[in-house]
Amino acid sequence: MESSHVHALQSKHAGIEAQLREEMNRPAPDTATIQELKRRKLRLKEEIQQA
Repeated sequence: MESSHVHALQSKHAGIEAQLREEMNRPAPDTATIQELKRRKLRLKEEIQQA
């Protein structure tokens, strides 16, 4: 059960990473969006490490 939970968290982490890359590659990236995505990514990373 835990491995599927970790896998789901890793998938979410990868999705946020993709959103982050997409936002950063825009001609006028939104810094607030980038900061929020980075915060969400960090929270997921910490949750993955605790699992």
